[in-house]
Amino acid sequence: LLGWSQRDLADKALLSETAVLKLETERADSRTSTLMKVRGALEAAGIEFITRADGAKGVVCKGR
Repeated sequence: LLGWSQRDLADKALLSETAVLKLETERADSRTSTLMKVRGALEAAGIEFITRADGAKGVVCKGR
């Protein structure tokens, strides 16, 4: 949705690129703090996390 690289996400979330790689490849259990930093960076860029009435979850990109 955003066209970001792992480096872009890491920079915007104030994380190491290694932390983003591990998160994406599920090679390590991610700490809540790491997940919140990623979510915060994505939300700041206009990504909205949604849950529909039927329980389905997804994301939308606002303002694009």
